[in-house]
Amino acid sequence: MYELTVRTSFAAAHYLKDHDGPCARMHGHTWQVEVTLKGGKLDHRGMLLDFQKVKNLIKTIVEDLDHQCLNELEPFNSGGEKSPTAENLARYIYERLEPEINNQEHSSHVALVRVWESPDASASFMRLEGTV
Repeated sequence: MYELTVRTSFAAAHYLKDHDGPCARMHGHTWQVEVTLKGGKLDHRGMLLDFQKVKNLIKTIVEDLDHQCLNELEPFNSGGEKSPTAENLARYIYERLEPEINNQEHSSHVALVRVWESPDASASFMRLEGTV
C-alpha cells in the first residue's frame, strides 16, 4: 500500500456558538490542511497520483474558504453539528475532495483529511469501510 500526503493552508475566521470560552468570539486561524491518499498500485510513471494534480484539486476547495468568515458559508451557517469546527472542516474538505479523486483513473482514494487550527491542535476525518 502506498500513501501520498499533500499540505496547504488558508486563512479564515470563525466563532463557535454555544462554546464556553473565548472561541465563542470571532477569531481567525491560518488553517493547515493535510490530505492523505492511499492506493495499492502505481501508474506507468511510478506515481500513485501526481502531487500537482492533488494540490490543484485541494486548491479549488480551499479557495472557497480562504479569507472568509466560515460561519457565513454553507454548510456551516446552520450552526450546531455543522459549526465550523476543525472536525467539521476536515469532513467538509474530505466530502468535496473524495468524488474528485474517485473520478480520476487510478487506484487511490482519500484516506484522511487533517485540519490544523494551530501548530499543536488538529482534527481529522476518514471514512471507515462500509460507512456512509
